[in-house]
Amino acid sequence: MKVFSGVIFSIFFILAIAACSSNSATSDAGPDGLADARDAGADDDPGADDGGQMDDAGDEAGDGDAEVDAGGDGDAGVDAGGDQELDAGDSPADSGVDAGDGDQHKLTASECWAHKNNPEEPGPEYDQFDPIIGSHCMGTNHQDIDGIELVVFLGDSITAGTPPTPMSQFYRYILTGFIEDKFGQVETRNFAEWGARSDDLLLPSKQQIINAFPDLPEQKRTLVVITVGGNDFFKMAEAANEGVSAEEIMDMAIEAVQLFEDAINWFFEDPSRFPNGVFIVFANVFEYTDGTGNMSSCPSCFFVGLCGDWPEGRAPAIYLNESYMRIAKETNTDMIFLLENFCGHGWESELAEGQCYLGPDTPRWIDITCIHPTPEGHQEIADMFWKVIDE
Repeated sequence: MKVFSGVIFSIFFILAIAACSSNSATSDAGPDGLADARDAGADDDPGADDGGQMDDAGDEAGDGDAEVDAGGDGDAGVDAGGDQELDAGDSPADSGVDAGDGDQHKLTASECWAHKNNPEEPGPEYDQFDPIIGSHCMGTNHQDIDGIELVVFLGDSITAGTPPTPMSQFYRYILTGFIEDKFGQVETRNFAEWGARSDDLLLPSKQQIINAFPDLPEQKRTLVVITVGGNDFFKMAEAANEGVSAEEIMDMAIEAVQLFEDAINWFFEDPSRFPNGVFIVFANVFEYTDGTGNMSSCPSCFFVGLCGDWPEGRAPAIYLNESYMRIAKETNTDMIFLLENFCGHGWESELAEGQCYLGPDTPRWIDITCIHPTPEGHQEIADMFWKVIDE
């Protein structure tokens, strides 16, 4: 399947910056506890303050890195592949998939998303890494997340939030509500920014992780939620548009994955940093063409001059998403299937012959910026993260 460059994020700057009334310091009223799935017991400390907040969407607006958020473009056109998406709210049972139970059948990503798979142009092959898939099919189930006291949001504008979606409907606020319903009051910190790429998680000048945890060791049992990768893919799409070779673009993808992996490993390389545990849940990268690779399907694509097709982008997009799954498996963290679940809810959702076609009047979850979620999309992202956290 063709990978369309998630490129269209610059659009967001043109359309959304004007609409953005805030480059607000985020004081998320949200989750404050991330717990490490593999770790030591935790002392709960509800009632945490919400210190450490940082400028949210808006803060980064206009930063030259027109962003293609995590999910915004990553797999432009990449088939929700071997693991295609379940419609919102669908469960393995709804799809005829036996979720199994422990000793019996082990649910696979391919089974979860078979209804959107195109055998002729398969997408990411997640099952090669032998992940444990949640019974809901929304993501993996590698961690037993409990006792959350602190929730930290990192990454790009999918997490930071963007106009025209009202701030109260950003997924991180909705997710915080779910978390507090289960764990009680938590402290939240948001360091996600518009335009952020994988290098911004750990390296200067952004170093979101370092800024989010200024006083180590962090005594609160912590949950880290991340969306990132879309802007890395956007950078690749720009390079392709400038004539950079496919080999060089794949090198860019490899570098982006290494930077992301380094960021995830930072949380575990020194156990003294989070003595009471840290859990991590991140999203893979979605796209807006519903697997068609038709970047021109979004009316705003002309703002960045990258309408059309970029079939060569399929390889780095698949590499990016498969690598995210590998990292989730190797680090015992969790990944949600954002690409797969959003396929069929983008700008080609009405294409009856499309591999992700879900029927007439299927709601679109991607807004006019081409790469950011609508309020419905934000609700769905919150639901996906919550299903993975809660199981």
